[in-house]
Amino acid sequence: MPKPAEIDRAYRQACRMEIEALKPGNVHRFADGHRMSAQQFLDSAEVSASAVCHPGWPVGRRILDAIRATQEAVGTNTNLGIVLLCAPLAKAAEAGGDDLQKELATVLGAMDDGDAQDVFRAITLANPGGLGEAENDVAEPPRVPLLVAMGEAADRDLIARQYVSDFADIFSGGLAAYNAASRGEEGMWPTVFTYLHFLSEFPDSHVARKHGTATAENVRLEAISVTNKAGRIADEAERLRLLSDFDRRLKAAGINPGTSADLTVATVFAERLNFVLHNSQVNA
Repeated sequence: MPKPAEIDRAYRQACRMEIEALKPGNVHRFADGHRMSAQQFLDSAEVSASAVCHPGWPVGRRILDAIRATQEAVGTNTNLGIVLLCAPLAKAAEAGGDDLQKELATVLGAMDDGDAQDVFRAITLANPGGLGEAENDVAEPPRVPLLVAMGEAADRDLIARQYVSDFADIFSGGLAAYNAASRGEEGMWPTVFTYLHFLSEFPDSHVARKHGTATAENVRLEAISVTNKAGRIADEAERLRLLSDFDRRLKAAGINPGTSADLTVATVFAERLNFVLHNSQVNA
């Protein structure tokens, strides 16, 4: 059984690793952007960790308290997607089983009306736009179970889609990309290639909401090209130039693939949790 401190540490590590990676178009330690700084994201991770990883709390309360703490600390929406994805993962890890996704499915299936109310309140507080356009507007009290509301948004929001697929895109594609990169890459690069996987695989939901589906698809196609080039480049300085150029062009156009970054954090968190769960079983 993992200790609460181990789950907390894994969450903070995942948030830090994502900010330390050069993710084109998104905020990272190499360049701020979109009127937000890397430090705001690091601060958000610190203040949200105790709620996201609070032992025994239901998912909804974790999410609402984490978003409240974030708003008080940085005054802007830096981590709604991260918290929506990581809170169920943290609760699933508490069970201590050898199959994190199976435990996650149990957690998602057990969410009740209280969870729905707290999640809707958290989304309203963060005010990201998008889910509020669904039939069951998040600005109103929920009229249906949370998974039904997420299902209504799943075709246009990748985070909602995870809730109704047991985080399939994270446990299949995301972890596969991270583990494949980890076999030949060091430092930030496994995280970078995980981000590029999501950016190449799906039109980013945040980009689509702000700039339209055509722009999101164009970003995805360019990400495929950049990912292929980066994979063939051995020299790190040349890789950094390639990614930095893509980063500048996206930010100059006001394009922030925030959903791809959120999915990256969740993937790294799941990888860290799997490591913790494996070690806790070995040492039991």
